[in-house]
Amino acid sequence: MLLIVIAIVIFGAVSSLVFSFVSRPATATMESRITDFRQRTAMEEREEIDLDVPFVERVLKPGIEGIAHAFSSVLPASVLGNIQKQLIMAGNPMTLNAFVTFWAICIGICMLFALVLFAALPASYLLQKMAFGMLLLIFAWMLPRTWLKGQVKARQKNVIRALPDAMDLVTTCVEAGLGLDAALARVAEKTEGPFAVELSRMLRDVAMGKLRRDAMTELDERIGVDELSTFITSVIQAEQLGVGIAQVLRVQSDQLRTKRRQRAERSAHEAPIKMLFPLVLFIFPAFLIVILGPAVIRIASNF
Repeated sequence: MLLIVIAIVIFGAVSSLVFSFVSRPATATMESRITDFRQRTAMEEREEIDLDVPFVERVLKPGIEGIAHAFSSVLPASVLGNIQKQLIMAGNPMTLNAFVTFWAICIGICMLFALVLFAALPASYLLQKMAFGMLLLIFAWMLPRTWLKGQVKARQKNVIRALPDAMDLVTTCVEAGLGLDAALARVAEKTEGPFAVELSRMLRDVAMGKLRRDAMTELDERIGVDELSTFITSVIQAEQLGVGIAQVLRVQSDQLRTKRRQRAERSAHEAPIKMLFPLVLFIFPAFLIVILGPAVIRIASNF
């Protein structure tokens, strides 16, 4: 009887052990299949989402951004800071990353053209190829910066042209009884152009709690015009010293009109000098052909 009980216990233990070994791989296999199915489904969904994105956004844009990031990491911090300042003075036509990307693309295109030129011309033109390649690199390096400086100068010229009339309107509004902020708001509302945009931004900064002198100083830094710097300095000093703001505005307005008249006179005096080169290059050769042409033809016919 005892042997039968021992045999039953041993049989049960062996059966349990065998069952555990047999059932465990099935459970593990099922769980692994479920995990693989979920991962495969997630990968398929990710591939479908990636394929829905355009090729430019999926491939070209990340590549160009990587090149721009590598190029910006090579540039000194002072150069990037100067570019950022010029972008602000130009009215932020693009972001700093976009400008660096444009810069890198220009250099890359010129380098590619230089490589094609090196491969196309024979080896005997080595000096010419090196000189032309250097000129291409200098052109690629200078082109974006030159364009940005042109944008800054055009914006500053627009501000200089609009500043005297705007200051006359501010002076009239203040003398009529409006406060300085209200007068500046009226000018920003009634005028157009970069100065009106920057003036509206300054007024928003003041409305958000920034001190007026700090907002006006930032306005001066964003535009970078000497006439505006003089006006802002005079207004800040008048507020600090307690001088009547209307009198200061009247004096500054008169000075701005005087400077505008002086610029017009200077441009009028420079006009003949600027016209000299077109006259020499285009008009004088035509006169010489008209005057000397018949004589040359007659002399040639005699010989």
